[in-house]
Amino acid sequence: MIATLILTFSSCETDVDDPAGVRGVGVVPAIVDLNPAVYDSNDLENTFVQFTLDITESSVSEAVVVASYNGDKKRTEMTRISSFPSTIKLTLKDVAAKLGISLASVELADVFTFEIVTIQGQESYFSSAAFNAAVVCAYNPEMASGSYHAVSDGWGLDGNVTITVDPENEYIVYVSGLAAIEGLNEDKGPLKMIINELDYSVDAEKTVLASDVAPWGLPYTGYNYQGFGELNTCDGTYKMTFTIGVDQGSWGAYDFVLTKN
Repeated sequence: MIATLILTFSSCETDVDDPAGVRGVGVVPAIVDLNPAVYDSNDLENTFVQFTLDITESSVSEAVVVASYNGDKKRTEMTRISSFPSTIKLTLKDVAAKLGISLASVELADVFTFEIVTIQGQESYFSSAAFNAAVVCAYNPEMASGSYHAVSDGWGLDGNVTITVDPENEYIVYVSGLAAIEGLNEDKGPLKMIINELDYSVDAEKTVLASDVAPWGLPYTGYNYQGFGELNTCDGTYKMTFTIGVDQGSWGAYDFVLTKN
């Protein structure tokens, strides 16, 4: 659900026409201090996203923030800015009204895309500065931890693990039991995962879970996991891509789903 929350689109040549028009020829604004970066589904009336827009090029007289909804390529103007840097606050209530949708119709996993158009002289350019804001549930560490069922069809893993929250940082969690499911002596670990508090993306730091894979009859050491993914803050599901390796090399990356028991 959170897969497309914050994006910085890079300029590149392509054979596919961009429905927004020409990109990459104008000035690229800087979107900084994006916080919050998602809309809270539990407070549709008051939830907002906020960021600072900065443009240092004097050729830009104005910038326009436009929005689209759930992949619709029709852009609607949200606001215009003529002085920089400028802090911009976009409430969901106002964005929905300008897009012509009712606030009551907004649902979980809906995504609002915001793009910046620069005005340079008589020309307008869609810049490569853009981000997506999804409608999600507020983060609850209790929902992100506990007894979980881990499945990876590609890697052939199916079993239970335990996720615990760091006592000093609620956005850090630890996964125990992945190596044990595979019949290994899980004498290392647990797997450390860091949840981005802005968009709930997840970064799994490279962690050794088992000293060796002797039960497999292989002479490899340092059995480890690392990867990335996303947390569904509404139901606690983690959708992850883990690269699985040892000191001697890697078996590649595999998709995992961790769901609460």
